Amino acid sequence: MKLNHLISIGLLACLPALPQTTGQIEPKAGAWKTWAITSGKDYRAAPPPDAEATNGELDWLRSMAAVRNNPKIAEQIAFWDAGAPSYRWMDILSKRIIAGQPVTGYAHRVQTYMAMAMYDATIAAWDAKYAYNRQRPSQLDPTFSPAVQVPRSPSYPSDYAATAAAAAAVLAYFIPAEAASFQSLAEEAGRSRLYAGAEFPSDYLAGLDLGKRVADRVIEKARADGSNAIPSTVVPTGKCMWIGANPLFIAAAKWNPLLLNSQNEFRPPPPPACDSAEVKQQATDVRTYPRSFNSNEIAYYWQGNEGLQTWQFNFADRWMAEDKLDQNPPRAARVYALVAAAYFDAFIASQDGKFTYWYIRPHQLDTGIIPLFAVPNFPSYPSNHSTFSAARAEMLAYLFPTRADQIRAVGKEAGDSRIWAGLHFEMDNQAGQKLGASVAGKFINWAKNDGSQ
Repeated sequence: MKLNHLISIGLLACLPALPQTTGQIEPKAGAWKTWAITSGKDYRAAPPPDAEATNGELDWLRSMAAVRNNPKIAEQIAFWDAGAPSYRWMDILSKRIIAGQPVTGYAHRVQTYMAMAMYDATIAAWDAKYAYNRQRPSQLDPTFSPAVQVPRSPSYPSDYAATAAAAAAVLAYFIPAEAASFQSLAEEAGRSRLYAGAEFPSDYLAGLDLGKRVADRVIEKARADGSNAIPSTVVPTGKCMWIGANPLFIAAAKWNPLLLNSQNEFRPPPPPACDSAEVKQQATDVRTYPRSFNSNEIAYYWQGNEGLQTWQFNFADRWMAEDKLDQNPPRAARVYALVAAAYFDAFIASQDGKFTYWYIRPHQLDTGIIPLFAVPNFPSYPSNHSTFSAARAEMLAYLFPTRADQIRAVGKEAGDSRIWAGLHFEMDNQAGQKLGASVAGKFINWAKNDGSQ
């Protein structure tokens, strides 16, 4: 791509510059363990241009400095600079999910592979950054004034462009009808760093190429996860069996997990007979739960798109901002990838339990139970909500240990809300909480040995 193709608007006055910082951001992150690519080093970008070419790029950046006061460009610079390179992409996906826009039948699967691609692209970019140690434009020319705070990392390749290209390619794979739009966003994200004067054009181009190469590998992994298999939908019948047809998510019981040794590695023990005194009492507890405006409000929240799919990233974003991890691209990308990946395997493990036991729902056992809202069309034991919420809460507790008690309480509330709403037995909730914590434990052990310590 030629330099004159990077800019399509006129030149205006320059924005005031912000000071550069000192030190280095995660100089060893290029060696951290990756999810889909073999290593950051194996995907290292080719060497950056020589000194003469770099000086030419610097001249070009000087000539483009006046573009920054164009309102559209200033808005783009501020938008993409609001956090780590991965932040906006996860936010874009979360808003899409909350709005009910198409994300395939499994929103968490899209989250997982996009987060995985962003993380692996960041690690590969970090390998090249510290292998080549290219100075930023304002380091080569102290009189050059960038419009943003210059990151404390080498310039080449652009981690913003790498992250954007990786995220956009994965989104295009899952939502092909919008591929051109995602690609346009990726180019905008990368170009914003040129407009801001934080990177060279060749950083941007190398980052785009790197992100696309990483995304190709992630997409290969997604294609091989077993999600395209057509499951048997024969529903068993008999005492204590779920009553229904065409259950949702049955295929996920056979997907290939990311870290679990098998789908049933942590399968809960069989539930007790539905005519036992224990289960009858639990059914009574569900029927007689004293619902209130507050309990109903909480239950509805956890049934909504945010409560089902995106709440974990709300907490992560807030805490990364508070802890300044939003200024540390490898750490931020690591948070997204670990939380999303743990949810992915928790989803598989929960479906394995559900479609092993096919256990009856409370309202099917006790017709006096009136659920607060429509009951999901699949068996009861273990609780999906409890499993998923426990897995995500435990990952966040590991990543943000000073908030561990707070986030575990959030995860517990999510599971408890399904009893308040009349959807689950307490045993479903407890089995799900234990299952989710066990799955998270695998990811925490992985994280403890990923090289980031």
